[in-house]
Amino acid sequence: MGFTIYPRRGGIDPIWIERFKALPVSTISDSMERLHGIGEPLRAMHGGARMVGSAFTVKTRPGDNLIVHKALDLAAPGDVVVVDAGGALENAIVGEMMAAHAEQRGLAGLVIYGAIRDSAELRRGTFPVFAMGVTHRGPYKNGPGTINMPIAVAGLPISPGDLICGDTDGLLAIAHDEIEPIHDRAVRKHLAEQRMLEAIRSGADDRSWIDQALYEAGCEYPGV
Repeated sequence: MGFTIYPRRGGIDPIWIERFKALPVSTISDSMERLHGIGEPLRAMHGGARMVGSAFTVKTRPGDNLIVHKALDLAAPGDVVVVDAGGALENAIVGEMMAAHAEQRGLAGLVIYGAIRDSAELRRGTFPVFAMGVTHRGPYKNGPGTINMPIAVAGLPISPGDLICGDTDGLLAIAHDEIEPIHDRAVRKHLAEQRMLEAIRSGADDRSWIDQALYEAGCEYPGV
């Protein structure tokens, strides 16, 4: 897999980061045809704060976090450090101290395709940490690993500079050249959903679409 640190690539205009912070991941996902995200198995390990930032990618040997330590020092404020640790759960890649260092440096969050530890402490905080699972076993620090190369997290391809969005529903990645059109679709959907919620709460929502969809699908329900 190599043992190389490549120059930082990509980056997201801060205006897009702020705009996407206003949108739930589920709404963004619907605007991407529900094809480009991760729900299970990666879950939020923190107190629930939404995460949006530019991907700073890392690939490491499962159970080893030497290159991850270096990534936390190299990533820029607003970056999300995304680590492909092979999905292995035997050794924790990060814990409370590394998360505190990332937060102190102004990073937007951590995504670990592997395990974390100090889960109770991370759960009490709001700094975003997503991971596959939890273990008390600590990591090795021998390498190898790479920084700033395309990776895959639970089957989702992620390139340096992709926009990473995460909340308690899961994670997704948006390629740099797709940010604006996806944002426009997501905003329209979000506004439509807000109008639907208002109608539901007032008792004015139209439910006739259900019978129409059942009819078009050929559903029969005699005697109902």
